[in-house]
Amino acid sequence: MPLDNVIWQALTTHQSHLAQGQGTARKFFKEVSILAALAEPSGDAWNCLASLLRSGESAGLFLTDPPPDIPHLRIISSIALLQMVRNNGEMPTTRRDRPAFVTLGDADVPEMLSLTSLTKPGPFGTRTREMGDYIGIRKIGSLVAMVGERLKIPGYTEISAVCTHPAHLGHGYATAMILELMGRIHRRGETPFLHVRPENTRAVGLYEHLGFRTRVELQYTIVTRQ
Repeated sequence: MPLDNVIWQALTTHQSHLAQGQGTARKFFKEVSILAALAEPSGDAWNCLASLLRSGESAGLFLTDPPPDIPHLRIISSIALLQMVRNNGEMPTTRRDRPAFVTLGDADVPEMLSLTSLTKPGPFGTRTREMGDYIGIRKIGSLVAMVGERLKIPGYTEISAVCTHPAHLGHGYATAMILELMGRIHRRGETPFLHVRPENTRAVGLYEHLGFRTRVELQYTIVTRQ
């Protein structure tokens, strides 16, 4: 299944130009993303990952089993994460009064970093925008909401960085932006998917309303080089 070991699939296919490493371990350039992956969870692969990281540098992996004790690596955290997929089908009806979207580029990165730092949708770096298309909503010139594409593999694109400034909640911005990206992904003949913490019941409910269904529960594990 393509979505098994999805970070590895991305690092070795559509996003290989953003990858570091060889052999059985890969990682994104640290300015792009903290995400990394192993070809398979073997001792050799974990050692390869350790060799890719500088002292104090961290990597985040999607795992199905707890990692073993690996020399030079320390587990910082490990949390449950749902992988949700929306099978291609009839798109939900979009609002006639949907807000105007802007395409976000390099000049918008400082505001994107500020918004993600405030809302904590997940790791976001100075070059994360290079992973895919990002759109946003501006009010009185300020970026108040955004969403984008992160992991890309043949036939699938991940929707990520869904965030709205706390002062602008309740206007349906997240729904409108997700629907916009879903439409773009569907028109490319691809399937949208995403990852979300199970305790974020508000987000899970929204994604289910939009047709996403849980495929598997993973462990998002962050390790660091000692």
